[in-house]
Amino acid sequence: MSPSTDMKNVLKVGLPKGSLQDATVALFAKAGFHISISSRGYFPAIDDDEIECMLIRPQEASRYVEQGLLDLAVTGFDWILGRDVIEVAELEYSKQLRRPVRWVVAVPMDSPIRTIADLNGTRIATEAVELTEQFLREHGIKAEVEFSWGATEVKPPYLADAIVDVTETGSSLKANNLRIVHEILSSTTRLIASREAMGDDFKRNKIADVAMLLQAALEAQGKSMLVLNVHADDLGAVEDLLPSLKSPTVSPLKAPDWFSVSTIVNARDVRILIPRLKAAGAEDILELPLSKIVE
Repeated sequence: MSPSTDMKNVLKVGLPKGSLQDATVALFAKAGFHISISSRGYFPAIDDDEIECMLIRPQEASRYVEQGLLDLAVTGFDWILGRDVIEVAELEYSKQLRRPVRWVVAVPMDSPIRTIADLNGTRIATEAVELTEQFLREHGIKAEVEFSWGATEVKPPYLADAIVDVTETGSSLKANNLRIVHEILSSTTRLIASREAMGDDFKRNKIADVAMLLQAALEAQGKSMLVLNVHADDLGAVEDLLPSLKSPTVSPLKAPDWFSVSTIVNARDVRILIPRLKAAGAEDILELPLSKIVE
């Protein structure tokens, strides 16, 4: 990592290189941290003098955090198993959707393998060798596990009998004529910190701030704020239409018997709500995008 004049007051952050990279940079941007990555660079620029970033494969991030070489990192739950790191926050996002990814055993559609017991004596290709070997031990299955350097889903049936691979929607597996036999693990993205960093006042406080802002950005995803005016005669009907995280905020206006109403709603519901609110007597309806919700 590029040198800093005072490393004690700089937080060293590992960002995931690979499929999660763009989604992570976008999340940091919503949280207020703007990151710029050059085409060949591994040390992104960030508009915060108290943070230095490095791109690192998620598979390696927890090891470097455990060793104290990184203070903070974004990686998957699947890559921190057995590591001595501190989980700061669960960040429920992935490269495509806001849902967990799954590590699964998959085989060709016409494979005789129907259950995990049928894996005995087979060859399994995977990027997650330790996870797969642990899974096999727990189920008393003896199989040959070999590390896959990529394109794991194309290896059966010629180079492997089965694979253990990560999937979000299952579309890639289906496209390669594979079916899922068993789900090993469901994994979400985690923000992890080193014990050394959490023992330092500056870094612990900075980590808390970063975690809060990232979670606030995630909480705001898919939500909008509606602001509208309504006469007292129609206030009850309008309130009945409005869902909210807690309850709508109702404030009197200077005009007698008129109120301003604001609330947070799911963005996908706005197209249904606005016509109904208008019909119920609401006026001057505004939809405002949200970048953060801090609870």
